[in-house]
Amino acid sequence: MNFRTTSNANIDKTQNGYILKIPAGDSSRYRFAQLDDYLGLARKKFPHHSLTLNLRARTSAFPLSGTWGFGLWNDPFGMSLGFGGNKFRLPTLPNAVWFFGASKENYLSFSNKPANGFIAQSFHSPKFHPLLILAGLVFPFSKKQTRKLMGKIIMESASSLASLHEQAQQQTVGFQNIDPTQWHNYQLEWSQERVVWYVDENKIFESNVSPHPPLGLVIWIDNQFASFTPDGKLSFGVVENDEAWLEIADLVIRNA
Repeated sequence: MNFRTTSNANIDKTQNGYILKIPAGDSSRYRFAQLDDYLGLARKKFPHHSLTLNLRARTSAFPLSGTWGFGLWNDPFGMSLGFGGNKFRLPTLPNAVWFFGASKENYLSFSNKPANGFIAQSFHSPKFHPLLILAGLVFPFSKKQTRKLMGKIIMESASSLASLHEQAQQQTVGFQNIDPTQWHNYQLEWSQERVVWYVDENKIFESNVSPHPPLGLVIWIDNQFASFTPDGKLSFGVVENDEAWLEIADLVIRNA
């Protein structure tokens, strides 16, 4: 596992896991702590094509400012949306599957799925799609239409595990309302045909939207946000945050 942090952030080893910590700060600087297994690799050499991921986790608070989570992705944004962290690589369409936490500034959905809070989420994107050309031509004139086109290109699936909006909790059938600040056992089963998410040995979501491999393991906490709302507003940046941490334990990875 690779350890990566910004200044004053740190990753502490515990008896059976790690604590990823970022310091408090304003919105002028990016702060992150990350564990991954793909540092220095080209995307085509990322190590995983299918696997089962098990770990226990808890956070210092909920919600946290920025994003946090654990799972797999293809590092689509290169340099962490432009705020540092990863070696530069060209952007690409997202392929990801994870347990994902995102503050209210985030809106990470192209088709009006759950877009912030605590989410079980997956994205599947092709290497190329003809609509990308049209999306590029439309983008300067209508970001709303561009978002609709991206929703046709990028398949996604998501289920809210802990919403930031009380009304959404009350109206969502089968809403989980998991408290990320308490220890839970998380399991992710990923094959090229389907993905299944478990919390405390209970199946909480299943989808046939499976990301295109290969992917890399990522466990992180940071203070950034990205948003592409249904009305076409596109924004990204960093937010003010309190001192925050993500603790994991008993990490087990079983490749199929």
